[in-house]
Amino acid sequence: MRDMSFAKATVLAFESRRAKEMSELIRINGGEPLVAPALIEVPLEQNEAAFRFADRLYAGDFDMVVFLTGVGTRYLQRVLSTREPESRFAEALRGVAVVARGPKPTAVLREWQVPIAVSVPEPNTWRELLEAVRNRGEKSVAVQEYGRSNPELLEGLRAQGRSVTAVPVYQWQLPEDTKPLAEALTRLLDGGVNAALFTTGVQIEHFLDFAAQCGRREQAIRALEHIFLGSIGPDTTEALKACGLVPVLEPSHPKMGLLVREAAARYAETHTERAS
Repeated sequence: MRDMSFAKATVLAFESRRAKEMSELIRINGGEPLVAPALIEVPLEQNEAAFRFADRLYAGDFDMVVFLTGVGTRYLQRVLSTREPESRFAEALRGVAVVARGPKPTAVLREWQVPIAVSVPEPNTWRELLEAVRNRGEKSVAVQEYGRSNPELLEGLRAQGRSVTAVPVYQWQLPEDTKPLAEALTRLLDGGVNAALFTTGVQIEHFLDFAAQCGRREQAIRALEHIFLGSIGPDTTEALKACGLVPVLEPSHPKMGLLVREAAARYAETHTERAS
């Protein structure tokens, strides 16, 4: 029976919050994990944009609010609750059309008993979001952002004739401890990495930014071009392609477990093909 695992290949990943889970998934699927957290989520402690958004929401200036991530949705509520009762935000959302991009913001909004006017279908990219709201009449839209702005989404909403307000909620930065990234970069450049898996586009951007700080960005890109790359979904794939990298695989659904399992199977297939 053909081995459909990573067959002891070294698999690089950049998870932070779920680093232990990613390591275990790689081991279960026959790989040797090399996990180097590439980012941490940092709430904007002085998020004046969030408070300006809330003032306008409470004044009735928006008729649609778009939530892009579950973490960002919760952070936004936490920021606002530093100045007002926790319940006020959810109460205000019940008076507008709420759009949820994917299951994570959906779960948070349902927990708050906020009706969801539009649920964006998989793979939950900005393209599906634009298509999902295309025929709706709301004109004043607020978009909860998630670390970095999505100009394609904002411009797409404007092209539909809407006024758009971006609401930044948290941002990404490199971890304070970059030793794991340094080790990962060294092993990659030394040919000691066989595959790399990405669960968000920010990971490749941060890794290459770190490589640039070390004077090795171009070498890192060339090394990544010669190994197996897995992407959790279209948004991450776009970020990889923007860096000149093309992943071998996207999983059947954008879930971490499926990414690792299906990448292991595809890696085994490609390794077998090269060996034959």
